[in-house]
Amino acid sequence: MLIKNIEQKIKINKAVSLGSIGFAVIIVVAGFFFAYKMIRDSRKSIYILDNGVPVLAKQTDELLNRPVEYKAQIELFHRLFFTLAPDDAYIKENIQKSLYLIDDSGKKEYTNLKEKGFYNQIVASSSMVSIHSDSIKLDMEQKKFQFFGKQMITRKSSVITRKLITEGFFDDIIRSPNNPHGVLLKSWRILDNEEISNQTKNSY
Repeated sequence: MLIKNIEQKIKINKAVSLGSIGFAVIIVVAGFFFAYKMIRDSRKSIYILDNGVPVLAKQTDELLNRPVEYKAQIELFHRLFFTLAPDDAYIKENIQKSLYLIDDSGKKEYTNLKEKGFYNQIVASSSMVSIHSDSIKLDMEQKKFQFFGKQMITRKSSVITRKLITEGFFDDIIRSPNNPHGVLLKSWRILDNEEISNQTKNSY
C-alpha cells in the first residue's frame, strides 16, 4: 500500500513537473513572439521634423503604396513633358527630366513635336503650356495605364484648351535620384490631343 502511494505521488510530481516545464516553454515562446512584434512595429515608426517639432509617421507596406507611386510617376512625367515656357533652356531642362522616367517612346514623341516646330512656336509666340490631370487608370495585371487630362496653351491673345489622353505601360526599376519612384514608363503614345476650346482674351 505504501509503495502504491509512493508511485502515485511520483506520477503526480512527474505530471506537475512536465506541466510546469511545458507552461514555462509556452510563456518563453509567447514572450519572444510579442517582443519580436513590438520591435517590428517600432521599426515602422519614424519621426519627421516639422519646423523642429518631431511628428510621428508610420511606414506602410511598399506593395500597398505601389499603385500610388505608379500614378505619381505618370502624373510627374506628363507635368514635366507638357509644362513649357517660352524659354529654350527651360524646355530642354523639363524634357530632360521627363526622359529619365520613360523609355525611348518619350524621346520619339519629343523628336516628333520638335520636327513639327511645336517648341519653336511656343518660344516665338511667348506661350505658356500647362496641363491639368483629370484621372489616371491603372491595369495592374497588364501593367498598363491611361492618362486623362487637359492641355492649356496660354498666348497673348487667347487660351487654347486641348484634350489630352495618353496610354502606355509601366515597369519597376531601381530607384535613383533621377527616378525616385523606381518606375519606368514604356511604349507611351498620345491617343487624343483634340482642341476643345479657343477663348480670346479681353484686351484693354
